[in-house]
Amino acid sequence: MIPIHESSGVVSFAVRVQPRASRDEIAGEYQDGLKIRLTAPPVDDRANEALRKLLASRLNVPLAAVRIASGEHSRTKRVEIRGVTADLIRALA
Repeated sequence: MIPIHESSGVVSFAVRVQPRASRDEIAGEYQDGLKIRLTAPPVDDRANEALRKLLASRLNVPLAAVRIASGEHSRTKRVEIRGVTADLIRALA
């Protein structure tokens, strides 16, 4: 089960990103995080923006509610999302 921290209306959890995949998808759990495959390359923050858009659309929140808290230049990231619950994040996996 993915460790998810919930505080003051913000949910934070780890994400493992696989850029340049054949399609955008949430591929389940991977090493205490959510594995997400993205078609975008890891160049000029395109993969980070694709990650934010995918999570915002799946969780039905505005793009501004999704923030990459750490790991912007790494495959392993910590994401913070405002306006969702930990149960919604667990449902994605």
